[in-house]
Amino acid sequence: MTAIETPCILVCSIDEKTGYCFGCGRTRDEISSWPVMTPASRSEVMSRLSARLQTVERKPRRETRRRRIARLNSVDT
Repeated sequence: MTAIETPCILVCSIDEKTGYCFGCGRTRDEISSWPVMTPASRSEVMSRLSARLQTVERKPRRETRRRRIARLNSVDT
């Protein structure tokens, strides 16, 4: 089984005003249908994400898993 390219950064928190995920910029519907989307559909969504992320009003309050791991690794070294 091959991995599906995804913009997910493990934040998974939706901005109530815009309906976009704070981490990746996708909508709930796009997130849930991502595994069955065609590569062309995924590419179309990916092309819109950067502009969408500029419209979210606040950043999530919680630390992402990726940042927490990076922070813990930098303390250990």
